[in-house]
Amino acid sequence: MTIDLITVGKTDSSEIAALVGLYQRRINRYVKFSVISLPDIRNARNTPEETLKREEGAMILKNISDWDYVVLLDDKGIEYTSPGFAQWLQKRMNSGLRRLVFVIGGAYGFSAAVKERANDAVSLSRMTFSHQIVRAIFAEQLYRAFTILNNEPYHHE
Repeated sequence: MTIDLITVGKTDSSEIAALVGLYQRRINRYVKFSVISLPDIRNARNTPEETLKREEGAMILKNISDWDYVVLLDDKGIEYTSPGFAQWLQKRMNSGLRRLVFVIGGAYGFSAAVKERANDAVSLSRMTFSHQIVRAIFAEQLYRAFTILNNEPYHHE
């Protein structure tokens, strides 16, 4: 199985990019993990919210195949503890998936088409985070899940 993280827009923070890269290297010890950064929509500040979501959604959907299991990282999704998320991940891996795709949307969330295509939604917190910092938070939690599944001394209860 491979795991991909699709993000809208590139991070302009070298610190966040470095942190995501650190966890990406660590996760790749367990499974092939890639980050796919889609370009920002041009002239986004002057684009109506629904149009922006629709254009971002079209880019996201172009990077998803029919057989992919798609999970939106959304504050309205299901919240898990770290061990709970690890169990959720184990179930997905045991199901024989070829590709698990997590998606971080833009500032206004996801288009209706992306929501309709999604198989699941996970919330990292009830709090709202910038779509840039969420990359690092998610990458760390994914790494933590793999260490939990492998009984490694990273996570402490």
